[in-house]
Amino acid sequence: MKNNILLIAFILFSITITAQKGFKLGIHGSLPLGENKKVVSLGAGIDVGYMYPLGEVVDLGVMTGFINGFPETFHEEVVLRDLPNVQFVPVALGLRIWPSNSFSFGGEIGNAFGMNDGNEGGIYYKPIIGLLFGAQVEVNLSYTNVVLDGEDWSTANLGVLYTFPPKNPY
Repeated sequence: MKNNILLIAFILFSITITAQKGFKLGIHGSLPLGENKKVVSLGAGIDVGYMYPLGEVVDLGVMTGFINGFPETFHEEVVLRDLPNVQFVPVALGLRIWPSNSFSFGGEIGNAFGMNDGNEGGIYYKPIIGLLFGAQVEVNLSYTNVVLDGEDWSTANLGVLYTFPPKNPY
C-alpha cells in the first residue's frame, strides 16, 4: 500500500516538474506540540508542490513532501530505550491567498500516510502564513496536524519555500 501511494505521488509531481510554472520546493524545521513532546524532540521535512494561480490573489494546487520526527531517547533505570522515527508523507490540496505582493495565508488539507511501523497516518491539515523575500523565496510559519486514532500529531513549523520561475513563453 505504501509503495502504491509513493508511486502515485511520484507520478503526480513528475508531471508538475515538467510544467515548472508554479513548482515549489522547500524545507522546514518543527517543534513538537502536545503529546508529541514525549516521543519526539525535533522534526524536519521537505515540501514539494505545484500551485496554479486562479487570478492575482488566489493560488490553488497540490502539495506533498516528507515529514520526519526525530525520537527522544529515554533512560529507564539501566535500560536505554530507543523509539522509532515518526514519518509521514502528506498528499494534500493547497490554497493560498495573497492580500499583498509579499504576504500570504492559506493552508493544506489531505491525508498523511504513515511510513514507520505501526503508523497508519490520518487526516492532515496545515494552516500557513508566508512572507515573500524577493520574487521566489518565501519564509513561512505553519502548524501541522495529523489526526491519528486516539491522538493528534501536531507541530509548529518554520520553513523556506522556493518557487521556480515560470517558463519563458518566447
